[in-house]
Amino acid sequence: MSHIVVIGAGQAGSSLGAGLRKGGVDGAITLIGAEPVLPYQRPPLSKAYLLGEMELERLFLRPESFYTENDITLRLGQQVTAIDPAAKTVTIGGEVISYDQLALTTGSHPRRLPAAIGGDLKGVHVVRTLADVDAMAPAVTEGARALIVGGGYIGLEAAAVCAKRGVHVTLVEMADRILQRVAAPETSDYFRALHSAHGVDIREGVGLERITGENGKVTGAVLGDGTELEVDFVVVGVGIAPATELAEAAGLAIENGIKTDAQGRTSAADIWAAGDCASFPYKGRRIRLESVPNAIDQAEVVAQNMLGAGKDYLATPWFWSDQYDVKLQIAGLNTGYDRVVTRPGEGATTSFWYYQGDQLLAVDAMNDPRAYMVGKRLIDAGKTADPAVVADPAADLKPLLKA
Repeated sequence: MSHIVVIGAGQAGSSLGAGLRKGGVDGAITLIGAEPVLPYQRPPLSKAYLLGEMELERLFLRPESFYTENDITLRLGQQVTAIDPAAKTVTIGGEVISYDQLALTTGSHPRRLPAAIGGDLKGVHVVRTLADVDAMAPAVTEGARALIVGGGYIGLEAAAVCAKRGVHVTLVEMADRILQRVAAPETSDYFRALHSAHGVDIREGVGLERITGENGKVTGAVLGDGTELEVDFVVVGVGIAPATELAEAAGLAIENGIKTDAQGRTSAADIWAAGDCASFPYKGRRIRLESVPNAIDQAEVVAQNMLGAGKDYLATPWFWSDQYDVKLQIAGLNTGYDRVVTRPGEGATTSFWYYQGDQLLAVDAMNDPRAYMVGKRLIDAGKTADPAVVADPAADLKPLLKA
């Protein structure tokens, strides 16, 4: 009987295991996860779960009974220490397990601050796992003082949750503006104003020199401009890195993640990869997508290909972020844009449309699901949108879909 092993029990791993069984695999499936809990959703961790608005059980992607009923063996709270592609084995502690096919859905790691500047002090938190959020939750109380390091979406979402809980928040971003790496100045301006209206002190173009502490616990911070802050806890949101250590040690090709072909194959026979850890071909270049939709969609395609489908993964990138009462929905990738067209709306509603020449690349829609839906359908179909129509708030967008 064949044996498929999946390393990584997050969104991609759970989806891949389910897809294999749904696709008709009649052999054994083993899903291995380093965390001692059932596979769970990550996006609500730093929002609804941290705010106490979601119970732990609601985080789980599937109940434990699903894995039992589908004969998927869970190995949770266990760390794979080695992969041997030649022998087709994985090692967990002192146990060696053979596989016929292997899928790597190892996800990513949050980037941490160096210990040399206080990154290992108690009270310095990252936001990635259930354990991370459980450790941070007691500190998020009214009147506490927080420093958020990093003005990307992770940092801004953490700032929003802290501010809603009555925490005094200072956010520092070393770049000239928040969201500089991922969004246009228009989107940065929108979210700067939103956070400022909720009392968040945003400082751009300012780095962190060091975190200070007493008795091993955070007490303050010194910024790059010499400013000293009194701080009760720190949230580090400076990005994530693909978890490629196992693959790299096993000799697999690495290129901004575990390098795969269009169908999810790695450079080693019978080893596949999907999710945050995997880079793949996309429109003539190689990308890695850090998103739940990609983790699900790519894992499902890889599951089909492990069963012989021979199907290329055609990514349709989309993302979202919830901050206060604003839902940001992003369609497409804005890489290479040369202009942005603003579609104004009422109140907090607006959208920014990214173009390269005449071609629509991406849309950032704030509290505007209609603009997001039209933009996404156009981008997925390889179509564009007349900028004059987009910029006119009185114009109906739907006819653009028929153009």
